[in-house]
Amino acid sequence: MKNNIYLDLHALQTVPPSNINRDDTGSPKTAQYGGVTRARVSSQSWKKAMRDYFKENESKELLGIRTKKIAQSLAAEIQKQDETIEDGKAYELAEKIFKEVKVPTEEKTLFFLGEKQKEMLATYGIEHATKLNKKEIQEILKANQSIDMALFGRMVAEAPELNVDASSQIAHAISTHEIATEFDFFTAVDDLTADDQSGAGMLGTVEYNSSTLYRYANVAVHELNLQMGEEKAAVIEALKLFIKSFTLSLPTGKINTFANQTVPDALVVSIRSDRPVNLVNAFENPVKSRSGYLLESADRLKDEFEKTKRFTEKPIETYSVGEIDGLGKHEESLNELLEVVGETIEKLL
Repeated sequence: MKNNIYLDLHALQTVPPSNINRDDTGSPKTAQYGGVTRARVSSQSWKKAMRDYFKENESKELLGIRTKKIAQSLAAEIQKQDETIEDGKAYELAEKIFKEVKVPTEEKTLFFLGEKQKEMLATYGIEHATKLNKKEIQEILKANQSIDMALFGRMVAEAPELNVDASSQIAHAISTHEIATEFDFFTAVDDLTADDQSGAGMLGTVEYNSSTLYRYANVAVHELNLQMGEEKAAVIEALKLFIKSFTLSLPTGKINTFANQTVPDALVVSIRSDRPVNLVNAFENPVKSRSGYLLESADRLKDEFEKTKRFTEKPIETYSVGEIDGLGKHEESLNELLEVVGETIEKLL
């Protein structure tokens, strides 16, 4: 593949009263944009939800683990492959392998390891226990990247040569309009309170807000293709999984309290050859409405999409689903959109 390919994802999602992403004080996260306060859901929060979706809907062998207990994990795989190796010896070998490439094993930092990488490291360690080679271990940790590692990247401060550049970018979701934080006052009754006593056993408040969020993400398909060994079918399936996880995942903060189980009202997918384009500028001037924000937000998104053509090349293709007719080829369902996106990417690869 000679040319660059970028996949842009835009979504509008109405979220009812909720507190799905909180700061250190328990308040819903916010951002100042266009001179007003917006609801915000951090990219880290939504990426975690997307990775959880991956785990629920993809084979474990194609994914990775991010853990401080990296030596224990590798030791378990070593013993799985050779049951004659004792616990202490397996852990000692695992530590030795990681220390050879300067990966900490003191459970101080998280390390992202693909399932295939773990299996190959264990095999290599068993076969070369007496003479480990730093370059060979590095090659194992650079190749055979899991889907989530390729998409979300890996950073190793102590060994930057093991870093993996993420092929995707995910923006903080913000509301298309100004929001005001509200407070839910609650009380709880003690079930063992005597009949002649009254009053609550507990009381408190929970902050929340309501919003129509603009969400954005992109994938450098050409980079993902290289990371996955130019296996066309695997790349297309990874992209479909990314789109589905972006669309259907949801951070779970306070979800039992608010049951904010919504899905996007509108989804737009553009395939570009020049560069990715975030359309958040559509909402720099906050939407103001007395009859809901969704339709006005959709109109703003379409207008901004047209405005960007003054500076960018025309997308190769644009597809949409949901409450946003008139922007690209409109599909009836997410599954139909996934199929046509997959077909287009296949031709481009």
